[in-house]
Amino acid sequence: MKILIAEDDPISRRILEANLLEWGYEVMVASDGGEAWEIIQQPESPSLIISDWMMPRMDGLALCRKIRNMEKSEYIYFIILTAKGEKKDIIEGLEAGADDFLTKPFNREELKYRIRIGERIINLERRILELANTDSLTCLLNRRAFMERMEQEMSRAQREKKPISLILVDIDHFKNVNDTYGHQVGDLALQRFSGELTASARPYDFLKIWRRGVCGLFAGSRRVASRFSCRKNAQTDRKYGNHAAGQLRIDSDHCQLWYGFHLC
Repeated sequence: MKILIAEDDPISRRILEANLLEWGYEVMVASDGGEAWEIIQQPESPSLIISDWMMPRMDGLALCRKIRNMEKSEYIYFIILTAKGEKKDIIEGLEAGADDFLTKPFNREELKYRIRIGERIINLERRILELANTDSLTCLLNRRAFMERMEQEMSRAQREKKPISLILVDIDHFKNVNDTYGHQVGDLALQRFSGELTASARPYDFLKIWRRGVCGLFAGSRRVASRFSCRKNAQTDRKYGNHAAGQLRIDSDHCQLWYGFHLC
């Protein structure tokens, strides 16, 4: 897990960093709240923040308030590190959106287990989001999650003036599979086909089953979403979009489905 340390005191910052690295975490550091805010807005930002209360440019509570007001899909667990320990200070921090407090000078073991509590909450939240955003049969995005991601990518493409790709993949004669072998075999075919497409996609591509037998693959604002066109460094345009779709058809034609019956 990636953790951000926001601390203006260099000695405290180095002690925190050394402990977190020893415990196996990936660490990013900021010397004030303003620098921490810039890091948080970057892609793949840290999931947990340990922040000093009093810092130049932007203090810990102001940083926490800005994070709570930003639109972000994943929750950021926020620990305030402070010499203040009165109840009114704790209440003020909680009102700002902090999840936990640690009093300076901090105890090493206490810090370790407070971070583990935050890690458990983050992992639970990720699991809940995964279940809420995915289709139970194919493990691809459901309609709501797909539309949200598509709107984000379209906005990004407009902002960066870059092209995007959307490929609709239809499974030929899928109705015949259901009619001949039953819906259980049809489900297995969808699972296998979805797995083949997922294996072809990059981490930032995303897929969805629009209806039974039709799959949408969105390539975001980078390149055509196919491992075949990626090998050729193809840019997203009509020519390479057609090429990628054709390659997906060729690869899918070789997909085999094994379904065995066990009779007791």
